[in-house]
Amino acid sequence: MSRSFWHKYQERYKQLQSHVCVGLDSQLDKLPACVQGSQNPIWEFNRAIIDATKDYATAFKPNLAFYLADGLRGLEALYLTVSYIPQEIPVILDCKVGDIGSTMQGYAHAFFADLKADAITVNPLMGKDVIVPLLQQEGSFAFALALTSNPGAQDFFHNADLKHKVPQWLKQFDESRLGAVVGATQVADLQEMRKQMPGRLFLVPGVGAQGGDLAAVLKYASDSPEEPRILINSSRGIIFASIGEDYATAAAKAAKELFEACKA
Repeated sequence: MSRSFWHKYQERYKQLQSHVCVGLDSQLDKLPACVQGSQNPIWEFNRAIIDATKDYATAFKPNLAFYLADGLRGLEALYLTVSYIPQEIPVILDCKVGDIGSTMQGYAHAFFADLKADAITVNPLMGKDVIVPLLQQEGSFAFALALTSNPGAQDFFHNADLKHKVPQWLKQFDESRLGAVVGATQVADLQEMRKQMPGRLFLVPGVGAQGGDLAAVLKYASDSPEEPRILINSSRGIIFASIGEDYATAAAKAAKELFEACKA
């Protein structure tokens, strides 16, 4: 039996003491010209990025949309990417699915049993029926959207009646199976989110290209100095640090800088 996401995350963090999650948002039309002519540009690009950044990464997070956008070739790139990532580094598939019943069971089988991702992101707005099929998949883990980093988060996640719904709802689920997505650009709410979700692993997007405040994340989103339980995701800020032939070297430098900034 393969190790669960929760086990892999804890072991990796213990070994590396890194909060860095490298987001593999490998958008085809943004890839460097030097890989565009290859048989599978996304896979060629990802392989170099993984090699360059793996020493700083506690997790990798491919975003499903960018792979689907390249059709069958993109899906092949996704499968090759997940299998190439070292076994000790957990893989989070950013898919934000949130359906029910047999549909959710289908997602769970596709992403965990077939693709062999370690965790996924989910939209919890359809309630516990989104989560139950995932929990039936042995060793699975999901990050539920709790407070996202986009401007439109004001429409629902910041609504006075809904703002605390997801954190309260998550209390019924074990922290070893369910984490939370908490956006870094919503600085004023980071402390409140942590207060409502002690012990839960936060996946924090928005640092880097989206302008999130790293110092605020480290101060307010950490659970404790001993066990911070935060994964700070940077996608474009790392993988597109350069779009020249030095893209892998630049990505390594950017990942190292984030790794060191988290320790400063």
